[in-house]
Amino acid sequence: MKTKQHKAWLLALSLAAGALVQPVARSAEPPSGKTATEQRLAWWHEAKFGMFIHWGLYSQLAGEWKGGYYQGIGEWIMFKARIPLADYAAVARQFNPVKFDADAWAQLAQDAGMKYLIITSKHHDGFAMFSSQADKFNIMDATPFGRDPVKELATACAKRGIKFGVYYSQAQDWSAPGGAIWKGRHEADPTYEVPQWDPKQNGDFDTYFDQKALPQVRELLSNYGPIAVLWFDTPLGVMNVERASRLEKLVHELQPNCLVSGRLGGKFQSDYASEGDNAVPNLSRAGAWETPATLNDTWGFKKHDHHWKTAANVTFKLVDIVSKGGNYLLNIGPDGVGVVPKPSQDTLRGVGRWLKVNGEAIYGAGRTPFGEEFGTPDKAAAGAKSAPHREWRCEVCGAAQDHQLPFEPRTDWRCTTKPGKLYIHIFHWPATGKLELPAVKEIISHAYVLADPKHAELNVTQTESGVSIALPPTAPDLIAAVVCLETK
Repeated sequence: MKTKQHKAWLLALSLAAGALVQPVARSAEPPSGKTATEQRLAWWHEAKFGMFIHWGLYSQLAGEWKGGYYQGIGEWIMFKARIPLADYAAVARQFNPVKFDADAWAQLAQDAGMKYLIITSKHHDGFAMFSSQADKFNIMDATPFGRDPVKELATACAKRGIKFGVYYSQAQDWSAPGGAIWKGRHEADPTYEVPQWDPKQNGDFDTYFDQKALPQVRELLSNYGPIAVLWFDTPLGVMNVERASRLEKLVHELQPNCLVSGRLGGKFQSDYASEGDNAVPNLSRAGAWETPATLNDTWGFKKHDHHWKTAANVTFKLVDIVSKGGNYLLNIGPDGVGVVPKPSQDTLRGVGRWLKVNGEAIYGAGRTPFGEEFGTPDKAAAGAKSAPHREWRCEVCGAAQDHQLPFEPRTDWRCTTKPGKLYIHIFHWPATGKLELPAVKEIISHAYVLADPKHAELNVTQTESGVSIALPPTAPDLIAAVVCLETK
């Protein structure tokens, strides 16, 4: 079997010969010593922070159907309420999000300091939020709205230098005959054992895959300019190696620079790994990985979910994830008329204000050289028994899940790095006025608070056993102050 690198070189050679003509400009051959995947990931490793957007017909229902309120995440209401296809199509005929403003959404991402944006072009309900010739169940043909939000967002992001990507549910589709429907159980919600509930869902999966999924992915890659990420989801058991390989080949033939996220399926080695929803590993991790997360308890809008994360909470998660080597993809769920809930906006702009001062310690930053700051396994809670690390994959999302010993996290500080610099993010200002760190191998030549424009020198005592930093009497930032240690 050819490796991904070998296939990428064969593709580059065919392009040089003029064998393929595509609507998106192609990149040069990968530089010596870099694989095609490493080249694609260059901007992604720099970005660190992105916006996820879950928006569709489910946003209009807002968690309710025929007077009943359904628990769980909002975008699964068609599944939860067993809504017949004809009734769901009637929802589309009423969907008219006149307050949708692509520029406002892209500006919110920019205000938050986010460097890439990914929107649900088609979720599991099968409804496409873009103009599609492959299937008429889409926002242009099935609603009175008559506009293409994906195209408008692509344009708005391009204006601001924000990388643009799309989510596409490749396997699970509740509106297309033959589209996969999850029939297994999940420990988070054992009521999710549901077969097809509408005769119109009966059909052959390969027919759906060939006539809807592949053509719609081709449309997304052909009609919307550069696509930075194609974010697949819930491969279930149907996305075998052959089907997953066909999707990956289509993506990288049409847009070689487009990243394929980690939920494609078929045990396929995607460009980067996706953690489980809202899952952050306990410890630092090598490789390219991303945590997709919500701002409250749902992805798609639900009118009764007001469990909003604060700017301080989100900032800690961002720093924590970056210090462990990952990216943070944080979701907003606009409502049925196209308005982003105000608490989401307030939180994101709060994070953005912190990043304007401290972004140097996030964008393009690497993992911590320490590790003790994360915490320790709680052996007492585990009955003092050692348990090896093991991994399993969620049947619903396909993402890797970590099962380790119970963990006692610490949240006092985190560390991100760049060549010659250690950034110490302090979340709990020491009452002693001194920050005590583990030993640093390099010689610390300069220490200062990043937010201090004068970079006034902090007194540092460095020994073989550790580092002690004398801090100002009060924290310069209520969320987190960053101390930069320059090293030789």
